[in-house]
Amino acid sequence: MSGVVQTGWASSAGPAAPTPTRSRRRWLLAVTVAWAVLLGGLTWMSVRDDPPTVREQRSLDQAGPVVDRAVGELARAAGVAGLLELGPARVASGCRVTPFADGARLRREVAVLAATGDERAVLAGIAERLPASWRAGVGPGVDGPELRADAGEFVAVEGRPTVDGRVRLLVDTGCRPVGAGYTPAPATAAGPETAALTAALRALDRPGDAAPELVTAPCPGGGLARTARSADGPGPAASTAALATLAGNTPLLDQPPVYAYRSGDVTVLAEIGEDATRLAATVGCPG
Repeated sequence: MSGVVQTGWASSAGPAAPTPTRSRRRWLLAVTVAWAVLLGGLTWMSVRDDPPTVREQRSLDQAGPVVDRAVGELARAAGVAGLLELGPARVASGCRVTPFADGARLRREVAVLAATGDERAVLAGIAERLPASWRAGVGPGVDGPELRADAGEFVAVEGRPTVDGRVRLLVDTGCRPVGAGYTPAPATAAGPETAALTAALRALDRPGDAAPELVTAPCPGGGLARTARSADGPGPAASTAALATLAGNTPLLDQPPVYAYRSGDVTVLAEIGEDATRLAATVGCPG
């Protein structure tokens, strides 16, 4: 015996692992590159072919036509006798799509006639005439009945009474990337709505007002729903009595300061305040 004794504990790790060979490293690198190429290809195909799955994947310029078509659907569902006004597009910036990206939201409104006490029936009738794919329905809300629907592409539709003989239908994109931004469809030449608006302005002793703002929406069956709007602003003291002759003394709505009547195929809406008067004349979508 040598008499030499080895002290201490034996290593629990066992023998050292062999260093990977060069061929194994090359194989791992090749697999990694191939996997990255595959993921990149699948991502590109998904972006090219698959529909968006969240609102943040659809920019404002892409959602704009969806909003305009939705306004046209609402105009048709409201009916020519119920539609009061198409509101212009309102773009509000400053919202956040993600913590690192700014966005904007697009909204458009549609005003519909609804006598006091009939608001739920009016909303329910509109919901029934909307496309089945919207899954529109009317239920209880905080301040009365509410219509809710999905116009597609993550565009929401809501409807609520305004307690002045109207219900307001709102089309809203929510916050989205701006993209190229929203561009409204160019208004075509003036139609009967402009003539009706001019007659109402003349009756209120405001013939010199600026050229009206024209707002349109595409009707589902073709053509356009159109609203001609006068500019808000001060003017001579006005009274709805000045419009009674044009209304044939049979107004659709006489709930001061709101007054509405039919003139041929046009619905004229007036909001007459002490300091300002606003008028709108609208032609809706056929049945």
